[in-house]
This record gives sequence, structure tokens and C-alpha cells, in this order.
Amino acid sequence: MAKEFSARVSKRERKVTDITVGIDEKILRANDQKLLRGAQLATIALNTIVVRDQVRTKFNDESLRELGENIKVNGLIQPLVIHREGNKFVLICGERRFRAMTLIGMEEAPCFILENKTKEELMAIQFSENQAREDLHYIDQADSIYGYQKLTGTSERKITAALGISKSEVHRCLMIAKLPRDIKEAAKTFNTEKYVLLEWNELPKNEFKEEIKGRILSGDITKRLQLSRLISQLKIEKPKKKKDDSVEKLMKVLKTQMKDPKLQARAKALMAELIN
Repeated sequence: MAKEFSARVSKRERKVTDITVGIDEKILRANDQKLLRGAQLATIALNTIVVRDQVRTKFNDESLRELGENIKVNGLIQPLVIHREGNKFVLICGERRFRAMTLIGMEEAPCFILENKTKEELMAIQFSENQAREDLHYIDQADSIYGYQKLTGTSERKITAALGISKSEVHRCLMIAKLPRDIKEAAKTFNTEKYVLLEWNELPKNEFKEEIKGRILSGDITKRLQLSRLISQLKIEKPKKKKDDSVEKLMKVLKTQMKDPKLQARAKALMAELIN
């Protein structure tokens, strides 16, 4: 007896179940669609979810409470993303939503459950989800990219391909991430433009750089234009070094490092040729 097959259905009429329905469109990048494939959607108790260090580090309690009340009334449109690790769940995406729901006493939430993902894959998902949000501070973004690089040991070019951002932006983020913690915290507190930090980092190490740092830490400098004006002012006021003074200082260093009189004489002759 011949085997019977179901009638063929055109692509337009086929029903497809997509676990990513309801997620913000900006988050549905090719990378995320691949990594979220195979995830299970289930309702999970919030007290069973572990929260580790996330990309975002700055939260506003009032804003969280408003978000929580909105979720309570309208439901959670965008589920949390968690990863099963043994007998526990670790939060990957949605810390702000998680905090908001916890703050108002909600007990459970719909979650996408991932399993058997590498740390690199989880960081890529986490970064992409946070990158899509306009209120993510550039300091958090920079620290996230730097963390990804330390974890994977990969190059800037490969980070660009993995996270979907430009190479120049990756380079700037890595520079910002390596800045002192106090200046990064000040940037978040006073909403300092990122180019203030980048240009400050390029200044030569001297008392002027420390003075500028102090003004950034106090919030006196938050705009690139303010920094440019101050740098220009300091250059005008900064005393110019005379060639003779520079030569004398160099000779003092040479004398302390070279005990041989012949080497000292030779060095002195060479310096005389350079300044003539």
C-alpha cells in the first residue's frame, strides 16, 4: 500500500512557532537569533535566578519602580534570558526588568532558558541586548567589551565581527575601559562626554593632566569644548623650556648613569653638535 502524505502547504500558509516573538526588533540581530535558537520559554520563580555582574551598573530606583508597576499592569512583553547551570538559573539579559519586578514584589516571570552555551556566546547575547537600549551608559558598554576581550583573548577585528560594531568604536571602548576607576565613575555621575575621557587620556603625564583630572572628577568639565578651551589655556600659560636647560638636565642624567669619563665627554660633544 502506498504511503500517504499530507497535502503540500505553501510557504505563505505554513505556521511557524518562533520563540523570539515579542522581543524588541532591535535585539533580533542575526547573532542573537542563532544563539537563542533552541531556547525554551517557561515561567520561572524570580528567587531561583542568580544575578552575577552584568553590563549595566547604573540603576535608578524610581525608574525601576515605574517599570515594575508597568509590567504588573501590562505584563512582561520581553522575557528575561537565563542560562541553566546545574540546578540553578543565571540571569543573562534583563537585569533592569528583573530588579523592577523584584522591587514591587513580583514572584515569577516568563524566561527564555538557554542551555550548554559557552561564556563567549552568553557575553555576546548580553552585550547585544544591552547595546540595543538607548540608556546604556558608554562606560558600561566599554567595560563589557573589555570583559569580552579578556575572556576570549580575541583581537579588535574579531570583536567587531562578533558584536556587530565598528572597529573604531571597539578601539575607543577598550581605551575607555582601561582608564582609572575614579574617572569612569565621575563620567557616569556627571554624564561626561566620552571624548573628554579619550582626549584626557592622550595628554602627556604632568601636573597639568592631574589638574584636568581633578576638574573632571569634580564635574567642572563634562563637555569636549570645555576641555579644549582649558588645554589651550594651559598651553599658553605653560612656561617654555630653554634648550640649554634641557641639555643641562640631560647631562646630569648621563653623568649619573655613565661613570666612564670618556663616555661622558663623547656624550657632551654629541649634544653640542645637536644644538648648534
